[in-house]
Formats: sequence, C-alpha cells, structure tokens
Amino acid sequence: MADGTGQDHTGTTDELLRKLAAVRGVSTSFRGWDGMEHPVAASTLHGVLAALGDRTGTPEELHSALRDAELEPWRRLLPPSVVSRQGREIHISVHVPHGTPVSVWAVTEDGHRVDAEQREDWEEPREVDGVLKGRAAFAVRSDLPLGWHTLHADAAGEVAECVLIITPERLGTTRRPASERYWGLTAQLYSVRSSRSWGIGDFSDLVDLAAIAGNDGAGFVLVNPLHAGEPRPPIEDSPYLPTTRRFFNPLYIRVEDVAEYAYLDPASRAVIDGNAAVLHAANTADGLLDRNASYHAKLEALELIFKVRRSPARVRMFRNFCAAEGKGLDDFALWCTLAERLSPTAPEWAGEASSPDTPYCDTVREEHADRLEFYRWMQWICDEQLATAQRTAKACGMAIGIVHDLAVGVKTDGADAWTLRGVLAQGVTVGAPPDVFNQQGQNWTQPPWHPGRLAASGYKPYRDMLRTVLRHAGGIRVDHILGLFRLWWIPEGAGPDQGTYVYYDHEALIGILALEAQLAGATVVGEDLGVFEPWVRDYLAERGILGTSILWFEHNEAGPLPPEEYRQHCLTSVNTHDLPPTAGYLAGEHVTLRESLGLLLRPVEEERAEALAEQEAVLALVRERGLLPGASADVQRTVEALYAFTALTPSALLGVALVDAVGETRTQNQPGTDAEHPNWRVPLAGPGGPVLIDDLPENSRFNSLVGVVRDALKSSG
Repeated sequence: MADGTGQDHTGTTDELLRKLAAVRGVSTSFRGWDGMEHPVAASTLHGVLAALGDRTGTPEELHSALRDAELEPWRRLLPPSVVSRQGREIHISVHVPHGTPVSVWAVTEDGHRVDAEQREDWEEPREVDGVLKGRAAFAVRSDLPLGWHTLHADAAGEVAECVLIITPERLGTTRRPASERYWGLTAQLYSVRSSRSWGIGDFSDLVDLAAIAGNDGAGFVLVNPLHAGEPRPPIEDSPYLPTTRRFFNPLYIRVEDVAEYAYLDPASRAVIDGNAAVLHAANTADGLLDRNASYHAKLEALELIFKVRRSPARVRMFRNFCAAEGKGLDDFALWCTLAERLSPTAPEWAGEASSPDTPYCDTVREEHADRLEFYRWMQWICDEQLATAQRTAKACGMAIGIVHDLAVGVKTDGADAWTLRGVLAQGVTVGAPPDVFNQQGQNWTQPPWHPGRLAASGYKPYRDMLRTVLRHAGGIRVDHILGLFRLWWIPEGAGPDQGTYVYYDHEALIGILALEAQLAGATVVGEDLGVFEPWVRDYLAERGILGTSILWFEHNEAGPLPPEEYRQHCLTSVNTHDLPPTAGYLAGEHVTLRESLGLLLRPVEEERAEALAEQEAVLALVRERGLLPGASADVQRTVEALYAFTALTPSALLGVALVDAVGETRTQNQPGTDAEHPNWRVPLAGPGGPVLIDDLPENSRFNSLVGVVRDALKSSG
C-alpha cells in the first residue's frame, strides 16, 4: 500500500514496526560480544520508538508514523541544521511549494554573506498535507571558515534559517611527528589527597600533581570527570553520574585558595580553620572517602567567604564570567536553588517548576536572588582554580596539560535533565548490552540525547557543554565515545539486556567535537572499548580523534597483540578504572570481586582459569621482549615490565595509572554494581597505607615506575 510518499507501507504489524525502526535509526537486531546476531524484541522497539515520539500501538498508528517520518524533510523549508567539513562544497536541499522561487545564502560568524548557487537535481514533486511540494538543490562554496554560521532561505516571503557548522576535516592538534610521544598520569582526583586536603582531593591537589608529573617529564595528567553533582549533601559518589556535564563540582574547590579567604573576619576564619583541621585528619585515616562530610564543611566555609566584599577588579571578573556563561549558568543556579529546597520526588518538578521559565521559577529567581548568585559564584571559583591547574601544568613543561574526562550522560533527576529536557529522550535510559566483563548488561540510568531534537536545537547544548569542559583543558577524554555513533537505549521497566542501539549523526557529533577541540587547541581521546562496529575506529582516526588501548584487551586471532601492531593514534595503558589496579588484577581480584557480587554467569573456576591463561599469555610476550626475567619476578617488577612493554608500541600517548605507581590493589569501580561495592570511594593507598601527594616525590615505587616509563620512551625514540 502506497500513501503518497512513494513508499510501500504494506506488511504485518511486526514488519511495519521494524520498517519504522529502520527509518528512525533504531536497530532491529545487533551483534553481541559472543559474535552472534540477536533479534530485538517488539516490546523494546515499541518503547524506544515511543521515546522518539512515535505512536506504534496499532497498525494505523504505524502507517501514520511511517508517513510522517518520510515526509518530515518535505515539511521544512530548510533542514534542522547543516554540518559539513572545511574545504568541502556544502549541499542543501530546500522544500517549497512546487514552482515557488527560492534563494539561499549563508552568513558567517563575522557577518559576511555568501550566496548559495542553485544546482540541477530533479526530483518528482510530492503532495504534502494537500500542497504539491518540490525540492530545490543548492550548494555553498567550499571556502567557508571553521565555525558556527547561519544558513538562510527565502521562498516568496516564507523565510527560514538554521545553523551551518563547518568542522575540521581532521583535528589539527593530533598532527604531531610519529616520534613525538608523551606519557602522563591517570588519576581519580577525589582519591588523591595531600596534607592540606579536606578529606577529598581538590583542584589545588591537581595543581601539585601536575607540577610533580610535569617535573618528571609527563606530558599530561588525565583525571576523572569533574562535573557537578547535587547542590547539597548527600551527593552522588560516582563522577560518571553527574547532575550536569556543563558545570563543575564545587566539592573540588580548595577553600584557602579563594582570594577572599584572606579577608575573612576572625570569627569566620576560626570556624573555617576548625572544620579544615578535622578534615585534614581524614587524609591519613584508614577507611573510605566521605564526600558528604567534606562537602558539608566546604559549603559552610564557602558561604562565609561569599559574603566577603570583593575588590572592584574581582567584581568585574565575576560579572564577565556570568555574562559569558549566560542563561545556561542562570538556569543551573536556579536548579541548584530549587534542588536544595525540593526533594527529587516533589510534585513541583512535574508542575509549577517543570521548566526554568515558569512563573513559579521567575518568583524563585527574584526571592532567592542571592542564593542563585552564590551558585554562580562557586562556578566562577571552580573556573579560576581550574585555570591555575592548566597554567601550572604548562609552566612545568607539559605539552598537553590537564586532560578532562567527559561522562556519557547525566542523572535522570539532575540539572541537565531539567534544563535540557527538550533535547533529551524521555522514557528510556542508556547503558550497555551484556559483554564478557558485565554478562548481565548495564543500565547507567541516564537519559540520552534525542537525535532529532538535538539537531533541531542546532547542537547548541552539546556545543556549550564541550566549550565549558575545554576552556581550561589541554585535552578531553570522551567516555564511551561509541555513544556518539550509537547508544544502547533501555525502555523504562526493562532489563539492561532488553535494549537496542539507536544511531546518531556521528558526522555531526564527532565533527563538532573536533571543531570545539580545534578552537581550544585541545587533544581528544575517545574511549573506544567494548562492542563496536569495525569501521568506527578508522573513522575516528580519520577525524584526528585518538583511540584507547588497554593492554589486557588487545588481542588478535593469534593471541595478545604484539606491541608493533598497536595503533599509533591512541592512548595506551595497562589498565582502566573499571578493573583493579594492575597488582590486584595480577592477583585475580576482578574475578574474586565479581564472584562475591554474583556477577558471573559461569563457574568461578572457569573464570579464574581463563583469567590466568590470559595473563600468562601477555606475560609470556613481555618475557619474550626481554622485559621480565622469569616467572618468579615480584609484583612491582612485573607491573613495571608491563608498562615498559607499552612503551614499545607506537602509541602517541601512554597512560600511567597513579594507583599502579604506588602499589594499590583495590578496585575503584565494579561496573554493574551500586551499593554492593564502595565504588568511587577508595582513597589512594599503597602497601603501607594512604599515600599523599606530599609524599610522591620521595615515594620509591612512584619514582621507579615513572623512571621505567620515561627511560623506555627515550630508548624507543
């Protein structure tokens, strides 16, 4: 049955459902980690398509949804947005009543007008909503500069505009000679404390860590996501489950480094110093990290400092910061003010406070203006202290500096989920299908970008997020960068194994990532581990995005990958935060932990045997290269040999995990768990107990491993 779109919509209900899924970029089957093709259940497709805005309950609704999907471009004068690469001619289709004259032109960021040329590209007109529509083809010349421009169209008085984004063909920051390679520390900042910390690693600890690593010849320090969490305790432990990805976590502020701290009155100073003394003791105590205690004390201190009168220069600097961040910062401050007054389940969120622009929220802005100012101010302080960290890293000789980590998504009841509701899909969360390390799949409980609505927004929320993260960064690591190609969507109420992949416009998302990194002069590392389509890594390399290789995961059909066969455009390391530190991994801690938590789907004996065989295969290759004398080598020598092995690869960047450098064995995070394991609460420690940043310059294990990597890189060059 044809319906005027030229498409055949005949078939059973299931066939129609799968046709619609294909049109919407929703997978109807997927290849799992076992190499098998798995069909997606109809219930999953119904749930995912509903989140995309389609009604699919009846055959009539399916027919209607298919018709609407195919006619969407014909109902618009211009596309929702246009993303192209620099140096390429830009092709645009416009849809107008048949026979209507139309003109198209671009206006660049600096206001320069560039007229588009109409091209011959005939397509039969279609009847759309009772109007005969035609398609006209236009081209904009290939010499537009990088940036965010505007495309305009005028069809006999009907006007439209959309964003026109010109992205780099390849990210220029990765165009280094093959001999120019850097090692760097990877660290979970909250766990890395000094004697001056308030029980949690902070921005000033990052400054010191960068100085130590830079003086030792490191090119970068890669840290966990520093995104903001809840405005008041209790706060989320996982840095990968923030309330926003655009703004930073005041938990990391070093109170004493705020300029106005020096001008506190004696009574306020006594309160702050008393709180600090209590939390200084926590830095060397046994036990887990307590974010809530640290943040509670810091908020009390920051509220006192906020009241100190600022100098005229700092008043102007703060105003400039607020003006630059604009409505995004205002809405985030509003959410923080609301969230400290309303519980996550309060009815106001679904009613009078359902968006930042309701009359209720206007009243809150007026009545609590000082509180909103406090939350804006804390973001300014975060910005200042992050700027100091990057400036110090570069001054200490780092070629790249601080590399920030970008989480996959945000909490369902957080700031971004509220302020960006219009571009996030509802009724689904994202995660990962079952794989060898998480055999039940994962649900990360985060709402995904809605592909169509994000494009219709001109990708502005995505751009604004990237710009904030990159402002004081030498690089960015994108967690699960495969999510910019496709994401595993899980309908509400379904298990993590009952999802399916939804595809995104990767040309737009990767292109914008490369553009913003190019403008910031930053390197981009994509965490491209897990299940992925083979062409994805080639595409990332083509665009200048570095990949990620973890020693234990690199295999070919013959076994562990020889070092010469590793990718050059890559960050290579021995381990990742989702595994135990290398000393613990060698001891089989990952199997022991998963078995104790009931995460294994086969007998533990089989898992241990397989893990031991995989380790031995890698160690045999290390011995073959003369890096390890024999099977009797101690753990520290083995860890150092594994890192020396990574230096034999051609990889541009080598990551040295700080936990490995101090002899830690405990797992920082066990995927697939929540309360079952103290994820993200393990402080940095070695065999002798907690390790402070103050002690690193004299730490023999640290110096030994850093020396091995530094010398191995020199000899390989």
